[in-house]
Amino acid sequence: MTTPQELKQIVSEGLLSFPVTDFDANGDFRADTYAERLEWLAPYGASALFVAGGTGEFFSLTQDDYTQVVRTAVEVCRGKVPILAGAGGPTRVAIAYAKEAQRLGAHGILLMPHYLTEACQDGIAEHAEEVCKSVPNMGVIIYNRANSKLNADMLERLAERCPNLIGFKDGVGEIENMVTIRRRLGERFSYLGGLPTAEVYAAAYKALGVPVYSSAVFNFIPKTAMDFYRAIAADDHATVGKLIDEFFLPYLKIRNRRAGYAVSIVKAGAKLVGHDAGPVRAPLTDLTAEEMEQLDALIKKLGPQ
Repeated sequence: MTTPQELKQIVSEGLLSFPVTDFDANGDFRADTYAERLEWLAPYGASALFVAGGTGEFFSLTQDDYTQVVRTAVEVCRGKVPILAGAGGPTRVAIAYAKEAQRLGAHGILLMPHYLTEACQDGIAEHAEEVCKSVPNMGVIIYNRANSKLNADMLERLAERCPNLIGFKDGVGEIENMVTIRRRLGERFSYLGGLPTAEVYAAAYKALGVPVYSSAVFNFIPKTAMDFYRAIAADDHATVGKLIDEFFLPYLKIRNRRAGYAVSIVKAGAKLVGHDAGPVRAPLTDLTAEEMEQLDALIKKLGPQ
């Protein structure tokens, strides 16, 4: 078992990613092609993979799906790359998922939002604390996003009460809050950039003391994703600027056309490079034929992956 502190070290450097979840034409989970996807991505050098996460459509998975996804990932990636499993929804549901991930041999938990209802800082902190205490030997990373946003005061409280809370992933982009958290908590946490299409924010977050981020495009252009990460790490502004201008900004134009496309466009990319993960599940929608053509042109300009 990976200890919380060992996990903290793992996710404190390198590029992270979160594989899409494979579905067939009827929307049912496909374990065989999911395993093939993980085997394809593992050698590219991601430090860790988040499975059943946001890009993995956690919000659309059944309990049986979740078990199959995490089990497949752990088995395929054993000895190759650490696996963190998403857990979210109502507190007791999130606890059940976290315990299932632990049973299946995952290395850690990404605690996602509780969904739907708004909650105060105290309530969100209590939610996180209960999940952390349900799997005390597993490292937990909290995902700051949507209606589950924490400030520095609450994170400080959680840091004292939950030794296994080892990471903070920001998907909001409130710079003042991020700076305050980073300065106040120091090296207590590993800090991860988690905004959709994180590459666009990577240079700014590195300047804040958050050099690690999770890449969605790693799902279909893993070589370019790693090249971009290395350019950020080396302050290679020419390479970063070129890829931002020639790929990421045009990519964002497509992604921003519809809500939910941050996931849909990743599945579209995987299909275009020959690693089809099937359609997204409702309530998400797939890209149109015209949008697929535009994305295909962008990918081809990058060359072989």
